[in-house]
Amino acid sequence: MTTNDAERRAMRRALELAVTPGVPLGPNPRVGCVLLAPDGSTIAEGFHRGAGTPHAEAAALAEAGAAARGATAVVTLEPCNHTGRTGPCSEALIAAGVRRVVFAQPDSNPIAVGGARRLREAGVEVVGAEMIEEAQAINRTWTFALMRRRPFVTWKFATTLDGRSAAADGTSRWVSSTASRRDTHRLRAQCDTMLVGSGTVVVDDPELTVRDDADEPVAVQPLRAVMGLRDLPAGRRILNDRAETVHLRTRDPREALAMLHERQRQHVFLEGGPTLARAFLEADLVDEVVAYVAPMLLGSGASAVADLGITTMTDALHLHVTDVTVLQGHDGEDTNVRLTMRRT
Repeated sequence: MTTNDAERRAMRRALELAVTPGVPLGPNPRVGCVLLAPDGSTIAEGFHRGAGTPHAEAAALAEAGAAARGATAVVTLEPCNHTGRTGPCSEALIAAGVRRVVFAQPDSNPIAVGGARRLREAGVEVVGAEMIEEAQAINRTWTFALMRRRPFVTWKFATTLDGRSAAADGTSRWVSSTASRRDTHRLRAQCDTMLVGSGTVVVDDPELTVRDDADEPVAVQPLRAVMGLRDLPAGRRILNDRAETVHLRTRDPREALAMLHERQRQHVFLEGGPTLARAFLEADLVDEVVAYVAPMLLGSGASAVADLGITTMTDALHLHVTDVTVLQGHDGEDTNVRLTMRRT
């Protein structure tokens, strides 16, 4: 079975709905749905607004009412087949009399899987894998966490041209420009967890909140996670009430990610120091790297990552560059490089 032009246009619209501004990035996937009449015109639209709210299909069906009978539902994710906070979307579509369902990404969640099969059993025409890559892209970390059973890890660091994150006297403030620091907050807002080591909390006292362009805290803050065995000194800014904080009492990156996965966390923004970076790299638990490279030289000082024990070029860790952007601000410019790890 194939799709027609109207259904492909509807899928593009459903993908737009899925990423409506303000929709949470997790723990649920972002999903959009468009209901089409037999002539290809749009009857109703819907999108999932976050955990506990109606799913995209249910929202569209509620808007359509009786007009949904005989319609085609175009949805970015395979309709679910389980009862959680809301009922199964597969059953809702069947009850509404929908004739045909076109979906993009199959649902790999073992709890929710089976919607396409249930629809077919009820006599509904089902077409899958339409614009699957586009749908997977908008739920990249949700899909990753579901398949790997751990959060996706983005390691962010700022460095000079010669790989220094701090000067020899320990000063590290403003290695990157204002534009880079603003961009960091944009990326923080795309994650649900920010992770540092207890040493960073003791030495640097970061607050680890997300702020907007006006330097004001945003309404929804990621979880602040601290990894390490030592107690955190009272009065540290990371313990204030501006965001939730959890202390992961372990030095094992895998154990830390397992703890966060249990909390339904899907995307970790790793902002710790060189020791924490080394631990995650050695455990092969870094999935993406975001580097802000400042056009300056120090010649000495702390490196962005601690000694990895690599002594020969053949053992070097290789990464794949996915994007390079020059960020310009009133106090200078940096080069933002985004990379993914090359895994065999």
